Amino acid sequence: MVTTMDRADRALLALLQEDASLSNAELAERVNLSANACWRRIKRLEEEGFIRKRVALLSQEALELGLTVFVAVKTASHNDEWLRTFAEGVAKLPEVVEFYRLSGDTDYLLKVVVRDIHDYDRVYKQLISIAPLHDVSSSFAMERIKSSTALPLEHLRQG
Repeated sequence: MVTTMDRADRALLALLQEDASLSNAELAERVNLSANACWRRIKRLEEEGFIRKRVALLSQEALELGLTVFVAVKTASHNDEWLRTFAEGVAKLPEVVEFYRLSGDTDYLLKVVVRDIHDYDRVYKQLISIAPLHDVSSSFAMERIKSSTALPLEHLRQG
């Protein structure tokens, strides 16, 4: 769903996804609104589901989580029961920070963040015990070149 948004809505979304710790007063000043109008807009954007939640982004390095692994999973089972079992099991692994069902040769892709290869081996053993898997392939990230939580907003129509 692409909605019509005015300049202030787009500006608020851009500012919040860059720094959600900005106060309402700072946001209002930056988008040239009163504090009350700014607060109402943010509440509306939350209620309409444009803002899912506000979080702090932690440093993998500072937390000594130096290894990012992309795990490609293929399964021979393509039914709802298998997926439910697998999805519930993966949800219990805090090291899995992203989990996607894909088209193409790979059925599922997981992003796993761990301390090191030994830590990943522990997670891998848990992962393969959840449900029967046809193939599991792990790729270790050598360097993070771009990482962003900011979504593109340019496609939103201006009202």
